[in-house]
Amino acid sequence: MPKPSKGPRLGSGPSHERLLLGTLAEQLFEHGKITTTEAKAKRLRPLAEKLITFAKKGDLASRRQVMTTISNKSVVHTLFTEIGPRFETRNGGYTRITKIGPRKGDNAPMAVIEVLTDGTPAKAATVAEAEKAVKKAATKKAPAKAEAKEKKAPAKKAVAKKSASKKAAE
Repeated sequence: MPKPSKGPRLGSGPSHERLLLGTLAEQLFEHGKITTTEAKAKRLRPLAEKLITFAKKGDLASRRQVMTTISNKSVVHTLFTEIGPRFETRNGGYTRITKIGPRKGDNAPMAVIEVLTDGTPAKAATVAEAEKAVKKAATKKAPAKAEAKEKKAPAKKAVAKKSASKKAAE
């Protein structure tokens, strides 16, 4: 007995929905990012991540499994030779969805779905960037503090002179 798919219904029937998602996945892997509606992007993400996981395995059975979804052999070759090895150390989270606002004609909510460029896990990359920023800020603060102390000392003397001149005027 056929079961309805989870999420919003795309297209007119299950076969059309499979074709639509397959074409979207093909375009995503070919171009790196695509602009589509939010509903389509949210439905495409699990399929794209599943296909990238197959590409990480890299064996013939995985390639044939991907070929059932994506019919373009050059895109499958790109997926297995470039995209799959890029995420060898990463466990999931290969794509990003960014909302970009409504479409002009029918006000449909739009989004950009893209394949991430590097294979490092997001958390590790963020931690590494934060550590670099802290080190950079620390090196900038040390000379800045010395300059600030030099600037503050003459400023106090100038204030003292002004108050002395005011007292003399009175």
